[in-house]
Amino acid sequence: MSAEPTKGATPDPETTGHNWDGIEELNNPLPRWWLWTFYATIVWGLAYSVAYPAWPLLTGATPGLLGFSTRAELAADLAAADAANAGMSAKLTAADLTTVAADPELSGYATSAGAAVFRTHCSQCHGAGAAGVQDKGYPNLLDDDWLWGGDVAAIHATVVHGIRSADPDTRFSEMPVFAEILEPAQIEQVVNHVLAIAGQPNDAGLAAAGATVFAENCAACHGDAGKGNHELGSPNLTDAIWLYGGTPERITETVTKARRGVMPNWNARLSDDDIRAVALYVHQLGGGE
Repeated sequence: MSAEPTKGATPDPETTGHNWDGIEELNNPLPRWWLWTFYATIVWGLAYSVAYPAWPLLTGATPGLLGFSTRAELAADLAAADAANAGMSAKLTAADLTTVAADPELSGYATSAGAAVFRTHCSQCHGAGAAGVQDKGYPNLLDDDWLWGGDVAAIHATVVHGIRSADPDTRFSEMPVFAEILEPAQIEQVVNHVLAIAGQPNDAGLAAAGATVFAENCAACHGDAGKGNHELGSPNLTDAIWLYGGTPERITETVTKARRGVMPNWNARLSDDDIRAVALYVHQLGGGE
């Protein structure tokens, strides 16, 4: 005969039947408020997916009954910003770049706009601070070493047309592959001459012989003293500023294989006022001539 339950005693809880090491899993019902909240989120999610873009299709997504678009919203915000800046942009486009610095309002606008353009399109190569990437061929825009000239007009021309780009008016120079012209011994000699004129440790005997090799093969572009030439985009070899590195090994590599870096022509991607703004921004960083 089974024992009668004591009046008022709590009945044994229902379990799921799962048992592990004497521990049973209870089958307690979820709180009603939690269930209704859960059901409400399901309804809300379904309603949201109907009202707003949600379900992916082959070529896009369902547009939603409300027709909301984050792209359209962004386009409207950009259009509003462009409209607000239209007057200053037109003024910048019409201004003589050399006189912008004398107009505090226009100069401030150009610097702010140019900084935004630089961070978006230029920092990937030149770095967020415009210091370039040493030994990788991305020039430091903060120093006073400019292959094609560092006044604001020259910087503007470089940004517009690029360097060795697809633009027909691009900045273009071509250093020969001297491995096809000089003997290895001559390359070693001219490398030591370059080290000598740059004030770096060198073999004096090789450097003396390299002076003749330099005069016959390099001076036409770099100048007799190795000071470079803005018209040809040839670097100054005496200032110890090296685009691809100034160790004997890197200079030997440069002479042997040549260097032909490419900068895009930004006139195919940016508006005229954006180009002028970024040219002014780079110039005012402190390294411009």
